[in-house]
Amino acid sequence: MTTDKKPTKKLVLAYSGGLDTSYCAKYLSKEKGFEVHAVSVNTGGFSTEEIHNIKEKALQLGAHSYTSIDAVKSFYDKVVKYLIFGNVLRNNTYPLSVSAERIVQALEIALYAKKIGAQAIAHGSTGAGNDQVRFDMIFQIIAPEIEIITPIRDKQLSRETEISYLKENGVAYSWEKAKYSINKGLWGTSVGGAETLTSEKALPSSAYPSQLTEKDPIEVILSFTKGELTAINGQKNKPVNNIEKLQEMASGYAIGRDIHVGDTIIGIKGRVGFEAAAPLIIIKAHHLLEKHTLTKWQQYQKEQLGNFYGMLLHEGNYLDEVMRNIETFLTSTQKNVSGEVFVTLHPFRFELNGIDSKHDLMSASFGSYGEMNKGWTAADAKGFIKILSNTGKIATHINKHHD
Repeated sequence: MTTDKKPTKKLVLAYSGGLDTSYCAKYLSKEKGFEVHAVSVNTGGFSTEEIHNIKEKALQLGAHSYTSIDAVKSFYDKVVKYLIFGNVLRNNTYPLSVSAERIVQALEIALYAKKIGAQAIAHGSTGAGNDQVRFDMIFQIIAPEIEIITPIRDKQLSRETEISYLKENGVAYSWEKAKYSINKGLWGTSVGGAETLTSEKALPSSAYPSQLTEKDPIEVILSFTKGELTAINGQKNKPVNNIEKLQEMASGYAIGRDIHVGDTIIGIKGRVGFEAAAPLIIIKAHHLLEKHTLTKWQQYQKEQLGNFYGMLLHEGNYLDEVMRNIETFLTSTQKNVSGEVFVTLHPFRFELNGIDSKHDLMSASFGSYGEMNKGWTAADAKGFIKILSNTGKIATHINKHHD
């Protein structure tokens, strides 16, 4: 007499190699009997050696397979490019370093799960943060037929419980919690620690991954072509390579350190430290170039839509069609955003010195601000001002006050 063996369900695990996802790998394969396919998505910051070590650990924990997806270019093309076009800084501070990465990571995980015919997707998020929303929303939209499993969230596991389980199952890694949690990617590095759990304490200098090694200022020329960073100091390269190069140049000056205070998707406030030298320099340089090459109404509308785009991205709404609409608008505004921006790097800060562009609207051949004009007469100016004041004149005449 023979019995049919129940087929093992395929499960794709968003795997980072940390404690939470290591617990998931062991628990889901051993206790739940899933065929676990561990997948990590590189959106910047991972070396070949680190990826190799993550793979070894995943297989030792019981994963059936491990795959590393290189999504750095995809991250730039799908997200970072538009964050630059929109000059996006959440709460005028944070360049959406980690939150932007999570969107692309979730997309890649969902597509991989569909590709291999997985019946389930798992991630190690808790129930207290933003990532659970970003991952779940992307998974539900892209792959609604695939079950989402979240052991850490569902079982409300403590760090100590996870460590005990892994030790009981022969996993002898050192899980000593680092004093500061560091998440590095193409578009910046987040830094969390005891200080960011308070409202009054600053992170110490030693907490940041880059330390001050350069003290003599240097000038850097950033060349933009239709809003994209296409050259540094005259050397052309792909935008991703230029971002990485600028980060390397500026990190020695310890530029781009700050703490972001914001509202989480689930309604609580939080603080996170970050280091994002290249993103902040690029956004500010790009914005300066736009001030010279765009009309005031283009700049106004861009500011509204850029902020809106950043908010929706942060809250996991990347797949809403309005995002594609905004991306189309932002792209169209970059037609004349080409030229060079002159930047000086100093210890802990940078200066924007000026720009050079054939699209510069500050053209001295027509009229200079505060100087003699060449395009209109004094009578023209007086008439313009008189008509411009009509609205105020009428309101004051009718209402007899102007307070």
